[in-house]
Formats: sequence, structure tokens, C-alpha cells
Amino acid sequence: MISSTGVPPGSDISAWVVIPLYNEAAIISDVVTALREHFDHIVCVDDGSSDGSAEQARRAGAIVVQHPVNLGQGAALQTGIEFALGHNGADFVVTFDADGQHRVEDALAMLARAHQENLAIVFGSRFLDDRTRPGALKKLVLKTAVWVTNMTTGLTLTDAHNGLRVIRRDAASTLRLQQDRMAHATEIVLQLGRTGLPWAEQPVEVLYTDYSKAKGQGLLNAVNILVDLVVR
Repeated sequence: MISSTGVPPGSDISAWVVIPLYNEAAIISDVVTALREHFDHIVCVDDGSSDGSAEQARRAGAIVVQHPVNLGQGAALQTGIEFALGHNGADFVVTFDADGQHRVEDALAMLARAHQENLAIVFGSRFLDDRTRPGALKKLVLKTAVWVTNMTTGLTLTDAHNGLRVIRRDAASTLRLQQDRMAHATEIVLQLGRTGLPWAEQPVEVLYTDYSKAKGQGLLNAVNILVDLVVR
């Protein structure tokens, strides 16, 4: 339900949600609809999808920015963050995945914590409690990514490749992502860490459905992340 002002009841109009979007037509409408109950500003960056994802997102109430060709998730995030920061009311950017793995209530809790504790960055972590069960192989991939990220950035995170983040404007405005593919997740931690601004990790639950599992990373991707970081 949208109020007469166009703002969903209980929403935080100072927060803009940025969603990198690539061939998620089957689920993106549900993702945007759930977010619209609490957030007025949702930006989906359609990264060259060929399955009608952009139209589904637009119909559900998102602003859609489109890349004519697929540039990678890092590039989509950079585009979305720059678009959000182009609006004066965007005090926080919430990065959110398009595949239905993230919970809106976790994003709201992270945003509330950022306000309450004056945090510039809140990283979501699936490893701070036992709600998320990624499976042995997936956990190995994720822990490898954590090791690479912590060694590279100097920060100590428990979950480096969680796409759910809350980033305050002053921190988000420093981002200049060059890693277009999955290595961007380590790069974003590196760049945010360099700001010296206050940050924290927040326990979140990642929902592994049959749909999301089919689109998940393999072990090889963890190696590719390391190669991308070293080479580039």
C-alpha cells in the first residue's frame, strides 16, 4: 500500500536500494514488491538482461537504469550507487541482491543500526549466527573469499561476499569500482575500509532456494576472484 505522498508506510525515504539485475525475470518482481513495502526508492540496474527482467522490475515499482550490454555486477553496482547519490535525499545506499536471497527485515535492521550507532557502513554476515546453511562446498567458497578479502583489505570480516550492505552517503561517494565481475565484492570492502569511517557487521540470514542455488558460485569463482585482484 502506497500513501498519498507516494511513500510506503513506515518507509525510510533517505535510503535508496540499489539492485544489480541480470536475467532474474522469474523473481525480481517479488523482490521489488517486498522492498516497496518499506522503501520508496529502489533502483534496479539492468545489466544487459535478455529475459525481460527490466520490464518486470519496472512494473513492480522500481526505477530501472539499463546497461545496453552485460558489464558485470561490479559495474552495475557502481552505476546504481552513482544514480542514487545523484539525488539529494539519498543519505544511505542499501545494496541488495536480485535473486531473492536477502530478507527485507535484515536490511531494515542494518539501516536502523547505522542510524542508532552512527555507522557509515554495515556489512551483512551470514556467519555471525547459525540461521544460514550454505552447504559444505558453498561455505568453502565463501570462506576462501573471506580469507582473500581480509588478507587484501586489512579488515576482519566474517562474510566478504554478502551483497547486503548499508552504506552512508559519505562512504558511498568514495567508491570507484573497477572490478566488474565477482571480485568487486573484495574491492568494495577495500575502498570502504580506506575511508576510516565507522563500520560493523550485522547478522543476516541468506535464503538458499532451489532457484538461487542454481545461480550460485562454484569453487572456481573463488580462484577467479583471487586472480582478478592480483592481475588487475
